[in-house]
Amino acid sequence: MLKAAAITAIVLAVGIAGILVFALTKPDTFRVERSLAVKAPAAAIYPLVADFHFWTGWSPYENRDPAMKRTYGGTAQGKGATYAWDGNNNVGAGHMEILEANTPSKLRIKLDFERPFEGHNTAEFTFVPQGDATLVTWAMYGPAPFMSKLMQVFINMDNMIGKDFEAGLASLKKLTEK
Repeated sequence: MLKAAAITAIVLAVGIAGILVFALTKPDTFRVERSLAVKAPAAAIYPLVADFHFWTGWSPYENRDPAMKRTYGGTAQGKGATYAWDGNNNVGAGHMEILEANTPSKLRIKLDFERPFEGHNTAEFTFVPQGDATLVTWAMYGPAPFMSKLMQVFINMDNMIGKDFEAGLASLKKLTEK
């Protein structure tokens, strides 16, 4: 019985070590990106993203905690606008600041998560005219520290975050194509 327990412990230790080593092979950075054509000019879509007050109308993260606390600061919109949130385990806590606002073609946002895990990323929105539509792209990228790499062993981050981006872009499309 003691021998079986020792063998089980060794197999378990080797398995855990294998997972940790596999996690180390994951990339040091990540990028998730989704795009959607919206039948509206960029000038009609851009303000809904450049002003954090409008995010409640389209962002998939805004409805996950009806009691979420929101704080707005800095400029009203565009470069310098800030937004902080504090909610349940579905949304966690963090803050954003618009670092670059090239009306109506691009927004770059510093995105810092505080919980449920710490993360420091960049979110980017681009708006490219295509005939009578605009190709809206929502991307997030940043470093992948070891804990992120370990999560990637078990969770496909591109699929998980990508689904949220797809939902958000679809809501943005519905809102602007009214």
